[in-house]
Amino acid sequence: MPLYFGDLLYAVMMYLLVRIIFITKNALQITVISLLICYSIEFLQLYQAEWIISLRKTLFGRYVLGQGFLYSDLVAYTFGVAITFIIEKMALNYLNQKSE
Repeated sequence: MPLYFGDLLYAVMMYLLVRIIFITKNALQITVISLLICYSIEFLQLYQAEWIISLRKTLFGRYVLGQGFLYSDLVAYTFGVAITFIIEKMALNYLNQKSE
């Protein structure tokens, strides 16, 4: 498995969580919110205060906050959210055509 695949799946998960929370928003808004969350978490990895380093040493902190900043993660997040956006649009188009 490629190393970036986990980040791609993380972005898919974030998109789906945001979709569940903001069910009335349109897909483009969900895309923007999801990317903002993913990018914010990635850029937060540049912050190196003692308390957040201690939090990152826990299992929760390691999985949610990550370990280190990588530009390639931003690309993986973008592709993950974009793929999920496209799948959602295709599924909705299919369901709309089927119901007509």
